[in-house]
Amino acid sequence: MSRNHLLLYCRPGFESDMAGEIQDKAAVAGIYGYVKTKKDSGYVVYITQEPDGAWKLMGNLRFDDLVFARQWCAAVPMLENISQTDRVSAILEALNEHDFPCCGDVVLETADTNEAKELSGFCKKFVNPLRQSLRKADKLTSKPNEKISRLHCFFLDSTNVYVGITDTRNSSPWSGGILRLKFPKAAPSRSTLKLEEAFHTFIPADDRDTRLAPGMKSVDLGAAPGGWTWQLVNRSMMVIAVDNGPMQQELLDTAQVDHREEDAFTFQPPKQVDWMVCDIVDKPSRSAELMARWLVNGWCRETIFNLKLPMKQRWQAVQSALQMVEDICAGQGVQVELRCKQLFHDREEVTVHGISV
Repeated sequence: MSRNHLLLYCRPGFESDMAGEIQDKAAVAGIYGYVKTKKDSGYVVYITQEPDGAWKLMGNLRFDDLVFARQWCAAVPMLENISQTDRVSAILEALNEHDFPCCGDVVLETADTNEAKELSGFCKKFVNPLRQSLRKADKLTSKPNEKISRLHCFFLDSTNVYVGITDTRNSSPWSGGILRLKFPKAAPSRSTLKLEEAFHTFIPADDRDTRLAPGMKSVDLGAAPGGWTWQLVNRSMMVIAVDNGPMQQELLDTAQVDHREEDAFTFQPPKQVDWMVCDIVDKPSRSAELMARWLVNGWCRETIFNLKLPMKQRWQAVQSALQMVEDICAGQGVQVELRCKQLFHDREEVTVHGISV
C-alpha cells in the first residue's frame, strides 16, 4: 500500500499556511515527510516517508483540530495523463494495486479555483459511470453498516487525478469541505453566512436545539450593520448589539435587539449571557485578549469570534492568538476548549469557538 500522500484542500492563497500547520502537527505525531505546494492552487500534498503514512497520520490527528484544512484524504501518488476515453480503468487499477477497501461512497472533487471549477460539469457526468464500475468491482457498497470509508477522486484537470480515502468519522461531511449556504435576503450583510456556517461547524446537529435555543440571551460585539445579529434573532434569541455604527432598522423593529452605542472593547454585560459573538476588525492579539476576558469573567457560556489575520505568517498568528487565550484563562484558573477553523465564508480570517470546561 502506498497511501503516503496526505492531500489537504484549503482556501486558495493559504497553501503555505496549510503546509506549515501540517508539518508541525505531523512532527508531533512522529510521521515525517515533506510538502508539495503550488501558490493559489487550493490544495497541499504532504508526502510521508512511510508506505501508508498518510493513512496513519490521519489516524493520529483529529480533522476538527486542523485550522486551514477544508477536507483531507490519504491518497496514492497522482495518476498522471490517464486516458480520456477510459478513466475508470485507471482508477480501478490504482484501487486494486494499492489494496483500497470497499467504500460506502465516492465523491469527485476539484480545488476551489476558477480553473478547477470548469471541471464541475465533467465530474457530474463521470460520477455515475464510475459508481457503477466501482460496485461491479466490489469497491463500493450500499450497506449502511459499511459506510465508514469514503473514496475521493480529486481532479486537477481531466487527465490528472489524486485517488484517496477518508474515514467519514474524521473528515468533513461536505464535498470539498465546503458548506454551501444560501444568502438570506433579509440579512443586512453577507457576513451573516460566516456565523451560520460556524454554527454548523462547531455545534453538533443533535445539540443545536438546546445550545441555540429560542429565548437565549446573547451579545454581538462589533455588530453593525447586523449580519451576525440577524442569525441570533432568526433563532429567536434576545441580542445586545454593541457598536457605535448604525444597525439595520428591520432588526431593531423586532424588539429582540438592544442596540448599545458603546465601545466593544470596554462593554460589560449586566449579567451572564448564553452566547457572545464577535466579528471585529482588529489585530488578532487584541481580539484574543478581549475574548479571554469574557471567558475568564464568565460573561458568556459560549463564544464564536473571528481573528483577522496578517498577510504573512498567518499560521503563527493563529497559534499565538489561541495560546494567548488559553494562557490568560489558565492564569485565572479557567480551563477553556477552543476550536478554530478557516471557514468557506471566511476570507483573511479564521473563526474560533470557545467554551469553558
